[in-house]
Amino acid sequence: MQFYEGQADIYDKTRTSLLRGRDTMLSLSASHLRVMRASQLKKRLVWIDIGGHNIELMNKFFPISFFDAVYVVDLCEPLLQVARKRFAAKGWKNVTVLCQDASQFTLPEWTDGKDPKGSISFITMSYSLSMIPSYYTLLDRIDYVLSPQDGLLGVVDFYTAGKQPSLHEKAIGGVSKECGWLSRWFWQIWFDFDHVSLGMARRSYLEYKFGTVKIYNGRNRFILPFIVRIPYYIWLGRPRSYDVSKACHAFEIEGGNLIGNCSPILSQLDHKVTDNVPPLEIGEPAMDMKLSPGHNGDVVVDVTPPLSSFHYQVSRPWRLPYYEQPVHKEFRTFIYSFTWEDPFEDMKYLYLSKQDSMLVITSAGDNALHYAIEAQPQRIHCVDMNPQGHLLELKLAGIASLSYDDFFALFGTGQHPDFRGLLDSKLAPHLSSSAYQFWRLNADAFSSAFYMHGYSGWALRLARIIFSLAGVTEHVKRMCDCDTLEEQEKIWRLKLRPVLLNPMVVALLKNPVFCWNALGVPLNQRRMLLEEGSIYDFICHTLDPLTSTYLLKTGNYFYILTLLGHYTPVSCPNYLTLRGFNVLKANSRGVLDAFRLHTDAIVNVLRGLSPWSLTRALIMDHLDWFTPGSKEVVEEVEEFHRVLAPGGLVYWRSASRKPWYNEMWAIRYFWSTISSYARFRFEKAGFEVTSIAVRDGSTATDRVNMYASCWGGAKRS
Repeated sequence: MQFYEGQADIYDKTRTSLLRGRDTMLSLSASHLRVMRASQLKKRLVWIDIGGHNIELMNKFFPISFFDAVYVVDLCEPLLQVARKRFAAKGWKNVTVLCQDASQFTLPEWTDGKDPKGSISFITMSYSLSMIPSYYTLLDRIDYVLSPQDGLLGVVDFYTAGKQPSLHEKAIGGVSKECGWLSRWFWQIWFDFDHVSLGMARRSYLEYKFGTVKIYNGRNRFILPFIVRIPYYIWLGRPRSYDVSKACHAFEIEGGNLIGNCSPILSQLDHKVTDNVPPLEIGEPAMDMKLSPGHNGDVVVDVTPPLSSFHYQVSRPWRLPYYEQPVHKEFRTFIYSFTWEDPFEDMKYLYLSKQDSMLVITSAGDNALHYAIEAQPQRIHCVDMNPQGHLLELKLAGIASLSYDDFFALFGTGQHPDFRGLLDSKLAPHLSSSAYQFWRLNADAFSSAFYMHGYSGWALRLARIIFSLAGVTEHVKRMCDCDTLEEQEKIWRLKLRPVLLNPMVVALLKNPVFCWNALGVPLNQRRMLLEEGSIYDFICHTLDPLTSTYLLKTGNYFYILTLLGHYTPVSCPNYLTLRGFNVLKANSRGVLDAFRLHTDAIVNVLRGLSPWSLTRALIMDHLDWFTPGSKEVVEEVEEFHRVLAPGGLVYWRSASRKPWYNEMWAIRYFWSTISSYARFRFEKAGFEVTSIAVRDGSTATDRVNMYASCWGGAKRS
C-alpha cells in the first residue's frame, strides 16, 4: 500500500483516464438494482465497495441516501483518510470507511455473533480484484454474504484472456474477450511491476463462482488510442444459489418441452452419462456431479453444468438461451432494420384471438408487435438468427422501460442524443447479456439515422444518393406529404418513376451482390423472380399500383420510411403509435409476456415444440431461400404439420407467382435410413392450401406489394 501513500490526494484525477468503465459499471449496477428491488422495498439495502473510490461516482446514478448503509473497505489508510473527509463534507452519515484486509472483511453490524450469510444486497470492486493476492478467499467471502435472491456483484478491472475459451466461458458469452499472445504477454509483465495480476485465474474464478448477468469486454485507448489498448472488462453477476426456477417460465414451451440447453455441455452429456465422461478442458471449473449406480452396474454421473447468462437476468427473460455457432458470426449486423410485410393484410386471414399460440419470423419485430397489440395471443414464438433477435429484444426492453417520447425517438425518428445513457440506465436490465453487448458495440446506430444501418440501410442510402444526383429530393418530400392520391400519383409518374426505372438503377438492382447485401434477397429467391420476368417488370408491377392505391402520408409507412429514412407520427407501424405503445405497456407489460425469442433455425425450434402446441404460423418468404427440391423444406413442412393443432393456419409469401415448394419433388428420409422419392406437396403433408393473392401488375396486393404471391395452408382435422 506504500505505492499509493504519495498519491492519495491526486489518486482519482490521475486514474480517471486509465481506469475506464467505472461509470458504466455503476450505471449498469444502479439500473439493475432498481429492477431487482422493485418487490423488495422493505428489505435493507447495504452496499460494500471493496477498494473504494466508487461512492461519489455512484451518487450520480443511485443516490447514496437511498442506501441503509454503505461500507468502504480498503487497506490503504492514506486513501481512506481522504475519503473520510470527502464523505463528511457531503454529509453522508450512512457511509462507513473500514481499513481492513478485503479477503477477511467484517462489518460493525455483524457483532454479537450475528451470522452475515446472505445479508448484503450489493458489492462492487473497481480495479481491486487484480490487486488482491488471496482472491479465492475474497470471492468465497463475497459469495457467503451476498443475498441469494436480490444480491448483485459489480466488477470492473483489467484482464487478459486466451483465444481458446472453455465451455463455461462459451456458455456465459462475452464478445471480443480474446487477447492476442503479444497483448497477453506485454500487459501481464507491465502490470506485474505494480503488483497487479492480469492472469486469467481471477476472472475465471469470478465467472465460475457467480452467475453472470452482464459482460462487456473493452479496450482502454490510453494516451495513444491506436497503439495503447489495455484490455478491461465490466461484469455484473449474482450468486449461483439464486433460484433460477423463477426465470424458467421463459424456457418452458407448451406441453412441457424445454427450448435451449442449460449449457453446451448438455448436448454432449445429455444430463446422464456412463463412466466415459470426457475430461474437462484445462482451466475448466469443475461441475457439480453426483454419482449413482446405473441399472446395469455402470456408474451414472448426474451433471449440473454452469448455467448461462440468460438464466440470471434480473428482468423477465424473453430471449431463450443460445450459444454462438459459426452461422451466427456470418451476420456482422442485422439484415433488416424494419419489417417488409404488411401485418394489416395478415390480420384479415389470421383470425387471431387470445387463445392462439403462434410462430413468426422475427425480422425487425414490427409485425410480431402488431399481432400482440391487436389480438394479444397467449404465445408468440419469434424465430431468427441473431442479430435480428437483438433488435426485437431492444424494442421489448424499450417498451418495458422508456417513455413514449424516448421510444419514438429511437425507432420512429431513428435518432436519440443519449442512447448510451438509456442503454446503461434503463434498457440494460431488460436485455440479455448478448443483446446488451451488441448494442454497446453498436451504440452509434442511433447517433444519426438508425434505419441507415443494417444491410437494408444500404438500400436506403443508395436511394438518397440517386434522388440527390437526379435532383428530385424535394419531389420525394412533396410526394410523402401529398393529401390526395391524384397528386401523389402525378409526382411519381412524372418525377420519380423515370429516375428509379433508369437502366443504370435497374442494372444495379439486378446485381446478385447488391440484392443480398442491400436488399436481403438471396440467390435462390432472385432466381425465382427472374424465371418469371425481368427486374424492370418486377419494379413496375411493384411500385406503379401503390401510388394510386395508398396515400403515403397517412396510409403507407413502409414507403415513408424508404423515402424519408424515418417514420412520422401519423405514418408508422402500430407499435410506434401512442395507442399501440400503451397497449403493450399496460397491466405491468403483461402483453409482452407472450414473447419467446429463439435464435435458431425454424426447423430446430419446431422440433422442440410439442404436437398441437401452435395454432398459427407466419413464415414470410422464408421458403424462397432454399434450393429447389431441398429436403430441408420437406422436413420443415412436416414439422409444421406435427406442431400445428387441427385447423391451425400457416401463411407464407413468395417472390414467385408459382413457388416451387407448393408442389415439388423431394427426398424423404425414414428412420430406417431407407430413402425413396415421393411426390410431396403441402396438400399431401395434410394442409388445405389456398391462394390468398397473386400479383398481376395492375393492382396492389398490400401496402408493400413486393411479393408476387401470398398463400395460406390450413391443417386438416
